[in-house]
Formats: sequence, structure tokens, C-alpha cells
Amino acid sequence: MNITLHGVAIGGGIAIGRAHLISRSMDDVAHYGLEEKDIPAEMARFDEAVRATRKELEMLWGSIPENAPAELGAFLSLHIMLLGDVTISREPREIIEKQHCNAEWALKLQCDLLVEQFDAIEEDYLRERKNDVLQVVERIFKNLDGHTPQLPAPGDLLDDTILVAHDLSPADMVYFKDSSFAAFVTDVGGATSHTAILGRSLDLPSVIALHHARELIREEEQIIVDGQQGVLIINPDELVLSEYRRRQRAWRDAKRKLSSIRKSDAKTKDGTVIELLANIELPQDVDVVKGSGAAGVGLFRSEFLFLGRDTLPTEDEQFEAYRKVAEDMKGLPVTIRTMDLGADKNPKWLNHDVADNPALGLTGIRLCLAEPLMFRAQLRALLRASHYGKVKILFPMLNSLGELKQSIAQLDYAKQELHEEGLPFDEKVEVGAMIEIPSAALVVGSFIKYVDFLSIGTNDLIQYTLAIDRNDDSVSHLYDPVHPAVLKLILHTIRTGIKGGVPVSVCGEMAGDPRLTRLLLGMGLRKFSMHPASLLSVKRMVLNTHLDDIAPIAGRMLRSEDPDKIADLLQLLNAEPDA
Repeated sequence: MNITLHGVAIGGGIAIGRAHLISRSMDDVAHYGLEEKDIPAEMARFDEAVRATRKELEMLWGSIPENAPAELGAFLSLHIMLLGDVTISREPREIIEKQHCNAEWALKLQCDLLVEQFDAIEEDYLRERKNDVLQVVERIFKNLDGHTPQLPAPGDLLDDTILVAHDLSPADMVYFKDSSFAAFVTDVGGATSHTAILGRSLDLPSVIALHHARELIREEEQIIVDGQQGVLIINPDELVLSEYRRRQRAWRDAKRKLSSIRKSDAKTKDGTVIELLANIELPQDVDVVKGSGAAGVGLFRSEFLFLGRDTLPTEDEQFEAYRKVAEDMKGLPVTIRTMDLGADKNPKWLNHDVADNPALGLTGIRLCLAEPLMFRAQLRALLRASHYGKVKILFPMLNSLGELKQSIAQLDYAKQELHEEGLPFDEKVEVGAMIEIPSAALVVGSFIKYVDFLSIGTNDLIQYTLAIDRNDDSVSHLYDPVHPAVLKLILHTIRTGIKGGVPVSVCGEMAGDPRLTRLLLGMGLRKFSMHPASLLSVKRMVLNTHLDDIAPIAGRMLRSEDPDKIADLLQLLNAEPDA
């Protein structure tokens, strides 16, 4: 009997194979008291487990193949860095000392606290760093009890092996580097978790957030993983197998065709040039961007510098990170978003209380303007980096013209300081506004004369417009990128930019969804920024589109307020020749 599970689609096509179950969930943690005289030895036992974990991760980092995705090394480096963070390496020691408890229990208490803090974060990418903490903590647990993770020897895996786990870490990926497993599925994770990012980078069929796959699947059971649709089928019958083998062949043929257009210019059939850019999270992601054929970096999130640490990063530290990316991109544009932190993403060095409703609290540009010295240090670092490449500065979560003017005033102040200090920077550095709040989209016309470009953050724009948290299972089905209200806001922003001579890009997940490429082109969009793994699929749609052919259908979609009719028209739009 077929059992079908639905999760988050990561990509990589379709795999048909045999399941190999990996036991990764933590057992019940022992809890017992200690006498005063035993405290030093227990703290030493914890320290030794941390050292052993660091040694394991460093050995794995040193064994990463040269041809491995850059993300693999970056994420392993992050795990090594997390081990050095006091919240993991020091605070459990304090719990041992204060509560006279064993190291495992102290680590569990601290881990629970960190998980609670991460769960309160609104932004997907930052919230899903919780999984990185859990993966590091799990390794410490294993070293505390003297057991190594229950993973198969890489050489024991067959080509059709599909890994089934509660979660998989970057370290696990390195462990399996010598094997040729076909796919993986996990119970947990999100679209921006490191597990998901690695799955896309490795181009492996993968589905995450399946919740109970580990419990329902038996060892060696035949399963199908559809990484495009986010579907897992357990024990498929012959009819289902036949259909998915056909889809698998079609996917492989399409993939071969995609690889052939990597170096092609992104032009529509009528010769219109479309700019395809990449979103990145870390400086190390630049290697992936260059390999993808992207025309530059359309969104570099700067939060990585500010999180997971006890002190605010210095201006020089920020400058070095931005300069490296600017230099590595060798003259291609790099758009860096100023820090999008807030009450829900509350680093230790930031003395702000967690808001009752963090999504509507002191976040994004509001926080930056409330902390002008911190903000200006970042602006100075960005300006200094602009001397070494084509850096653009993007302000997030703007709500009004007043906030934009205040942000530009801070930038002008930073420029004046650098002039006085004799530090070089690009005098004509471009400045942009991120449109991700409905109010900003509605008054975007007032922004035009103050900015050089606009960037639509569709992820937040959709959530704020529809009042929906897509990570809340009870309402996530209502998250709709083609809701009439969302389309009207995007269309208004694009048309306002065109009328005012200001370039507009989309940098949310809509930009990387090839099903929406023609719709966005029909709305007038000429600049897309996305995860590098999505770029070739979007480029294929661009190459196979004539703007005159799609205009009538796109126009009908944009005039309609009937969601069902819009869905039907979207299918028709993508069914046009060569789609």
C-alpha cells in the first residue's frame, strides 16, 4: 500500500531507491545531582567533550574535497565557530556549578533556552539556525556519553540508497562525501536551513520537514523522493513506479539541457536582456555565485556578522567581510542589505527586550535608526568596501519616506566622516530601498527621487499583506504569491520604478520560481535575484519567452481578482510554446 508524505521541496529531481535509516534523535537526557567536590571533574568532562567535538569537525573540514560546494566548508566553519560561542562552550559549565547537576542535563537546559530564543525569530533564515545549534549540541552529547553518531560507513552505501533521518548536518554531508547515495529526506528543517541549502548545492533530490518519515519508513523499504514537488512515497506500487521512472527520465533530459545554457546571455526571444543575480548569506558563497553564471549579487544579507556573538562586530571586521566579497566578484555588482535585526533577533550585545509581536516591533531599519552609532559603523564599513568593487547599499523594512530620508542622512554623515579622515570610498555608491511592507509599496512613488534602485522582498511582502505566517502549519496553505492583492502591490512598485527611471528587482523566493518567471516578466520586471541553484531554471524560462506572446495572458491575470481564475491563467501562461 502506497503511503504519501508531503514536506518542503528542496529540488534535485526524482530518486527511486531503498531507505537507509539514520538514528539521530537524542535519547532522554539523564539528570542527577552532584556533590560540591565532584563539580570540577564534571566541568572538565564537559570541556573534554567540547574539545573532542571540535577535533571531529576540524578533521571533517580538512577532508572536504576541492570540488565540493563552497557552502559545505562555510557551514562546517559555522559549526566550529558555534563551539567557541560562550552560550554553548561556557554557560553549561555555569549551570553545572550553580545547579550541581551533570553535564548532559546542563547542556540540555542551555540548548532548550537557545531553541526557545531561535523559535521566536521571525525571519526564516535566522530562525532555522536553530538546527545548526541542535546539530552541534548533539555531537557534544555523543562525546559526553562516549558514543559516536550512528551513521553507516560511506562505502557501505549503494547508488540507490536514500538517507532517511530526523536531521542531517553539514558534518554528515562531509562524512558521506565518498559515497554516492541517491537522495535524502528529513523530519525537520525549513527552506532556508543549511540542510536545504546543501541539498540544493549538491543537486540531490531532497525533501525536508516531513515530520514523521523516520517513524513510518522501514529499513530497505522502497521509496520515491520527488524533490521538485516535496513528495515522499513509501512502498509504491508498479503503476506509481512506472510513472515516476518516466518523470525521472524527463528530469534528467531537462537537466542536461539546462547545463548547456549556463554561459548563455539571459535574453528573451525578442532580444530583451534580463539581469539574473544571486542571493548570498556568507562571503564564502561567492564561489557558488561565480559558478552559476549570475550577473552579480542582488542580495547579500549582512546579519551573519552580528549573530552568535557576545559583542558588536567592529567597523574594521565588517569592512573586511564586505571588501572580500566586493573584490572576489571582480567588478560585478554586489548589493549589501544593512542589518535586518530586531526585537526577535536579539543578540546579547543588543539591550532590547523581546517584543510581544516581534514582526511588528523594532526591526530592520527601525532598529538601525534607533541605534545610530551602530548603524553608522556599518555604513562606514560598506562605504569603505565600495572602494574595492561595485558595492550597492540596500535599506530593509522601510515603512515611510521619513525613514528613508533618515537613513540617507546617516549615510551622508558617514561619508562626511570618511572624507575628514581621508578614507577612500565610491562617491557615487548606489542606494536602494527594499519594498517588503505594504505601506512602502503604496507610497513607493515618494521614494523614487531619493534612491538609485528598488528591491522587492516578496517573502515578507506576502506575509504582511495577507497576515499569514507561512511557518504556521495551520495557515501556511493560505500563503499565496499570486494573491490579487500581492500582485497589485508588486505591479504598482514595478510600474512606479519604470516611470521614474529607477531599476526594480525582486529578491524573494518568487524570483527563483520558474513557474512565476513569465508572470513577473509580463509585469515589467527585468531584474531577478535568487538562490544560485534556481538560476538556470529561471534562465531557461527567459530564453523561451517572447514578451509579446505572454503580455495578453499576464494582463488578464493582473486584472483579475478571482484566485481560481488567476491559477488557471498561470497554467495557461506557462503552457505557451517552449515552456
